[in-house]
Amino acid sequence: MKFEPIGFHPISHQPLNLIEQINQTFTFMVALKATEWLLHRHPDAGGFHLAPGASFAQPLDIMSVEPGLVGAESFAAVSPNNNGKLVKDLKKLAGAAETYRYAFFYAPNFPFGRVTHLEKITGVEVHCVEI
Repeated sequence: MKFEPIGFHPISHQPLNLIEQINQTFTFMVALKATEWLLHRHPDAGGFHLAPGASFAQPLDIMSVEPGLVGAESFAAVSPNNNGKLVKDLKKLAGAAETYRYAFFYAPNFPFGRVTHLEKITGVEVHCVEI
């Protein structure tokens, strides 16, 4: 399950092991839920481009069509502090020029909604989404 490719990436269809397939699927689920929330919060954004986990496909996982308006990072993990992912995303967002910046995550058994005690960067909101 961890070493042999037995499944596929949910978008690019490249072969993946089962564990990575699950990781990628949950990553996309979080990005989609975050984008749904952003569409309601920022109707002036003109829509959104998504590239969760795509490294250099675009600077952030989620970006508004309206340049410089909204940018977000997203992930799924056992906890928001797992592997330092939230800290990395907050650092990335700290250097982003977007007017509205967000970090979205899903972690099982974590309360959904805005998580102000995890907001360590001024101007970046942190939200736990329900998937």
